[in-house]
Amino acid sequence: MPFSPQHIRVLSVGVIRRGRDILAVKGYDPHKSEYFYRLLGGGIEFGETAKQTLRREFMEELSLELENLRYKEVIENIFTYNNHAGHEIVFVYEADLVNKSLYAVDKIAFHERGRVAEYAEWINPQKNRVYPQIKF
Repeated sequence: MPFSPQHIRVLSVGVIRRGRDILAVKGYDPHKSEYFYRLLGGGIEFGETAKQTLRREFMEELSLELENLRYKEVIENIFTYNNHAGHEIVFVYEADLVNKSLYAVDKIAFHERGRVAEYAEWINPQKNRVYPQIKF
């Protein structure tokens, strides 16, 4: 979860649904000693649109292509992680996986330096803490 104090980070994240479940990656806050789930996506680079970011991040982190990207909302997320304040502006999209066979698997390999999780998984957002917090 790269962020720095006094800096507002702009992100794009995707809500991928499988029935009531969504695709998310597990994180851990060592200061709070608690696990949480994070929507997949990442930081928008200069000159890149939020949709382009989402497609790039899914390819980098999961080697997956997205289709049917649908704008959902923009939220402001102010939080504390590992005892440090964070501030994000988050573009939220709903999307579908191009590879439909992946809806039948429970875990998908996840690749990002410094992450606790080795895979993304389908979780119920009503039963798990999900960041950023959006209306499901």
